[in-house]
Amino acid sequence: MSSKTLLHTPALTYEKSLKTLVENRTIFSLNHCELNIFETYQKSDLVPLKFNDLVVTSMLRGKKVMHLFEDPSFEYLPGETVIVPSNVEMKIDFPEASKDNPTQCIALTIDNNIITNTIDFLNEKYPKERKSNLWNLDHENYFFYNNVELADTINKLIKESMGNSITKDAIADLTLQELIIRIIQIQNTKRFESEKFNDSNNPITPAITFIKSNIRENINLKKLSDKACMSSTSFYRYFKRELGMSPIEYILNEKIKYAKKLLSNPNIHISEVSYATGFESANYFIRLFKKYEGVTPKQYQLMNFNGRIINNEQ
Repeated sequence: MSSKTLLHTPALTYEKSLKTLVENRTIFSLNHCELNIFETYQKSDLVPLKFNDLVVTSMLRGKKVMHLFEDPSFEYLPGETVIVPSNVEMKIDFPEASKDNPTQCIALTIDNNIITNTIDFLNEKYPKERKSNLWNLDHENYFFYNNVELADTINKLIKESMGNSITKDAIADLTLQELIIRIIQIQNTKRFESEKFNDSNNPITPAITFIKSNIRENINLKKLSDKACMSSTSFYRYFKRELGMSPIEYILNEKIKYAKKLLSNPNIHISEVSYATGFESANYFIRLFKKYEGVTPKQYQLMNFNGRIINNEQ
């Protein structure tokens, strides 16, 4: 089971201040971005929404059903993010919205110059080995769960946008760059996580396969570079530029992902999970898991189990 990191939720709009019960909008404008907070208090279908700039949306409360591009509709829940290109219309259903159960969502529009400059910076300072394979936003890979790093970045942008600091535009610009880079990293990682991914022309594909097949083992850089038929130095540089993270970071991500799968069993002990994921020390595993997921393995296990109880009761 994949994990989602929830965002901090701003206070709901005071009832007498609402302009509408469907997608009531509050706007916070900065030099290069605009934070929109939308709230809906009644059931509605196919509500249209479109922005002139690329928009990063994240759910805070409640549930929506999104109709986007020509793809099948999908549920949109807290802990999830969707990016939408400029001038693309989305249509939204609110199947459960009510005064007692409102939806709340942010839509952060970003000036195209910030996006272009950030991508140019990545391609100039951290170019991928294949010149035809450039860093970019993948608009087909537009839906993903928030990890801790992405949630922290979005939370920082919300705080700065709603604040009164005289330096908030400068801080927001730097945080927007961080946001774009983190989204690109997530998209690149998702591409390699896909079971259908089998790019035989990419030399790191055998290394990715080896990691996934030997997640319980102590995997070192030498083993991976041998699989890629590259020197350790060349492999490290190539891997980091392909995925935006080092091989060790990717291995840890995969180990944490496997640990979460094991923790879906409410009867398994944390020490067993630590051993099964290749950590010699349970204490180190617990510290690392909390760093990546924001909760301890035991807390995650209980949250997972309680969530399944609630779903079974519905």
